[in-house]
Amino acid sequence: MPIFEYQCNACCHCFEELVFSSQAPKPKCPKCDCGDVQKLMSAGCVRPNGIPTGSGGFKDSACKPSGG
Repeated sequence: MPIFEYQCNACCHCFEELVFSSQAPKPKCPKCDCGDVQKLMSAGCVRPNGIPTGSGGFKDSACKPSGG
């Protein structure tokens, strides 16, 4: 089940939502309860061979974008 990033067109709040089905309606903004939201493009994070964090493998910082 993918997690998508959304941005509210009313208050510009960005939030993530776990989507259970491709038929699911767009979520409402948790900040202002507006239904006018758009899905954002985001980069995924994949750890090779399913190595969990804290096992001497990769750290969370490896998944964060560099820069500002």
